Amino acid sequence: MRTLLPFLLLLAAPVAAADPLPPLALEPGATTISGLSSGAFMTVQVQTAFSGAIAGAGVVAGGPFDCAGGSVTRALYVCMDQFWIWPDTTRTLDKIAALDGRIDPPEGLADDRVYLFHGTEDDTVGRPSMDALRDTYLALGVADASIRYVSDVEAGHGFLTEAGRVECWRTAPDFLNDCDIDQAGSILMWLLGPLEPAAAPGALLRFDQTLYTGGAAGMDDSGFVYVPQACAAGETCRLHIALHGCKQGRERIGEGYATLTGYNGWAESNRIVVLYPQALSVPSPWYAPFSGNPNGCWDWWGYSGKDYLSREAPQIAAIARMAAALGADFGG
Repeated sequence: MRTLLPFLLLLAAPVAAADPLPPLALEPGATTISGLSSGAFMTVQVQTAFSGAIAGAGVVAGGPFDCAGGSVTRALYVCMDQFWIWPDTTRTLDKIAALDGRIDPPEGLADDRVYLFHGTEDDTVGRPSMDALRDTYLALGVADASIRYVSDVEAGHGFLTEAGRVECWRTAPDFLNDCDIDQAGSILMWLLGPLEPAAAPGALLRFDQTLYTGGAAGMDDSGFVYVPQACAAGETCRLHIALHGCKQGRERIGEGYATLTGYNGWAESNRIVVLYPQALSVPSPWYAPFSGNPNGCWDWWGYSGKDYLSREAPQIAAIARMAAALGADFGG
């Protein structure tokens, strides 16, 4: 039987950055993931690479798998601000087929639940990217009834909250928009089914992310995790992975994404552990001005290396190791 003392101590005192993630009792096959912007693109990448481990995804202002095709120019002018070429579903399906054996079989996506969102005032990631993502899910066998696509809210590029720091229609740091909408609750309820009302959350835990990154470029030394009291006491729980967007990591807004999005209250009352991995800025060298990651984005265009899409991709593998450390089944 698992000893309860270490988990109770985690709740009672602040966690130093040197501490590892706590091993918990997590329900097999019940891990879900969500993200905003670069975190939304990374959400799709993790879901596709580990389709056997992920049961559902919430994508807020993202796009299809391998939308950028390893090119920052394509990322900017095809996936974000469409100039003359729009994202193509056929191209994505061809890339998934080309990665056969290096990602989980795409059939694992067919029974997933999917939440999609694009704000009407979002001119950072164009709607054609989200439309292409919806079409890709349908082409991969996800039932139309399993997809909720919200596209009628007058919101800028950001995550919707009930008490954010940015006016709903604006696109501005810290991209936590006050829309009087609990988007975290909407995502979790769509992915997981009926939930108990949100409760007052407890303390957020900070952990040593370097134990799991393997030196991956663009990842912070520390990450965050929210562990409800029931989960810390040994009850079986579900895991949700929440990925921030560009300029939203710990180096820019501290615990903001982890505490202001609203996930933790739902987590506390519904036995959901929430993992908040953290990305980090990588300055571009003078001789290659577009090769870095100055805004602390997740790697969805290839700045961490040529392989940024497979199960072995540096950031994807790091997130999987974090999930596995908590007790989720990511295939070893």
